[in-house]
Amino acid sequence: MRDVARLAGVSITTVSHVVNGTRTVAEATRKRVLDAVARTGYTGNAIARSLVTGGTRTLGVAISLVANPYFAELMQAIEGEASAAGFTPLLIDTHDEAEAEHAAVRALRSRRVDGLLLTPSHRASAAVLPELRQLGVPTVLVDRLPADGQFDQVGPENVGSTAALVTHLAERGHRRIGLVSGAAGLTTSAERRKGYLLGLHRASLPADDALMVSGESRVLPAAEALRELLALPQPPTAVVAANNNMLVGVLRAARELGVRVGEELAVVGYDEVEWAELVDPPLTTMAQPITEIGRTAVRMLLARIADPGRRARTVRLPARLMHRRSCGCA
Repeated sequence: MRDVARLAGVSITTVSHVVNGTRTVAEATRKRVLDAVARTGYTGNAIARSLVTGGTRTLGVAISLVANPYFAELMQAIEGEASAAGFTPLLIDTHDEAEAEHAAVRALRSRRVDGLLLTPSHRASAAVLPELRQLGVPTVLVDRLPADGQFDQVGPENVGSTAALVTHLAERGHRRIGLVSGAAGLTTSAERRKGYLLGLHRASLPADDALMVSGESRVLPAAEALRELLALPQPPTAVVAANNNMLVGVLRAARELGVRVGEELAVVGYDEVEWAELVDPPLTTMAQPITEIGRTAVRMLLARIADPGRRARTVRLPARLMHRRSCGCA
């Protein structure tokens, strides 16, 4: 800072105000300081600043990038919103495994992040969440929302959205509607299964356990799930894939079995995929508001950092039906 001040012909205090944006500085002076910053390659010492301010202006993000492709889009939204607020996100992949998740959270805490965004694994409530609660770490849960509501959390509306997919298929005349459900223990899996059952109830259709097969939220198990469904004595004429990974598995198995999607088997999926309109037939999906989920999560976390004692909130954002032809509609 002394070098910058000397080159710019200003005081160290003025350099600090320009770099940190703590006070308005005349435009000509500001330009001289920024030119000097560029010439010297100066960067502020975030660690030293955190010792003075008590904050690092960083947000920890612990999510499983391998669990769902849409998490990459979610991360992009988080980064944009955090940067606009003057914060830097630090990302660690949890691989959707309990031990890796715990290690990721502790690593981010060791970096003294000001707050944490977490997509909790199915075992998070046994270890990670109690620890975060005990330590008072400002935390927002994203996408997978426990029912206890002890943390701020934001995610999609799953129950009504999945019910809408089932209702749509029933309105097309389908009476045997299968579900390729997600991994056990995830709140999203439970909520979408609940939505599936609600859709059947609204259509006055009976629930049949044989029509509900787990695809474990992954491609290959979902492909095997469709094979199991189609091997039933009374196979389904329509199938709901409960996330985009499983939608890929369902489509793969249908192709391998020679089943024409949209004609011999109606297929719909929860989660939009960017190639939905590029396949034949184009895919009917329920699209999550991914960008708004990411932005809302950051806003909620910043509000929690500013007011640690505020009451926890749960925000559900509506999904949108992307109506195409894989459901059998013209």
